[in-house]
Amino acid sequence: MATIHVTWRKSAIGYRQDQKDTIRKLGLRRLNQTVQHPDTPAIRGMVEKVRHLVVVEEVDAS
Repeated sequence: MATIHVTWRKSAIGYRQDQKDTIRKLGLRRLNQTVQHPDTPAIRGMVEKVRHLVVVEEVDAS
């Protein structure tokens, strides 16, 4: 299964609480932190919700 690296690049100050909660649920705690997640529809949906705050890199499993 492929994985993705999600990096938090822009502050969530001034954005809705549900977007801040999504950042936290992705496991991001501070700016410029990168986390690794499996490439699943649920994770993709979370990333899509905060696409303006994060950068996503796709990584092959091979």
